Amino acid sequence: MTAGSPSTPATLALERAGIPFTPHVYEHHETATNFGEEAAAALGLREEQVFKTLVVSVDGQLAVAVVPVANRLDLKAVAAVLGGKKASLALPALAEKRTGYVVGGISPVGQKTPLRTVVDASAADYPSIFVSGGRRGFDIELTPADLVRATDARTARIART
Repeated sequence: MTAGSPSTPATLALERAGIPFTPHVYEHHETATNFGEEAAAALGLREEQVFKTLVVSVDGQLAVAVVPVANRLDLKAVAAVLGGKKASLALPALAEKRTGYVVGGISPVGQKTPLRTVVDASAADYPSIFVSGGRRGFDIELTPADLVRATDARTARIART
């Protein structure tokens, strides 16, 4: 980790696992409501390479879907991948309680209660991707394979335009 970057449960989990990452801090504006688009714009990145972390409920069980900011989550696809019938977005308060992060800063890594995770297969199109580092205004860059390893994730086509 570089000097001046935040220490979060995500960065600590990656360091413990020996998984390399690059921290990227940017100025978060309190008026922003689309956190992934804000991160992509602030970091000068294509929205297809910046991934948002969405907490979903699949047949009553929470899970995490990681999809490009440029896309929407296909709820039927994520339910099918996880062996369920129906998926919906989890209530923000529940997502925060279970992950230990605030909405807009939920990282797929280092969650208080590790949840089953599915990363959209498009992540493999890039040598590195960006996900929340565990707080608003902080993303971490890592390889798709390292994200999958860090979260014990499955990969599948779960995003749609």
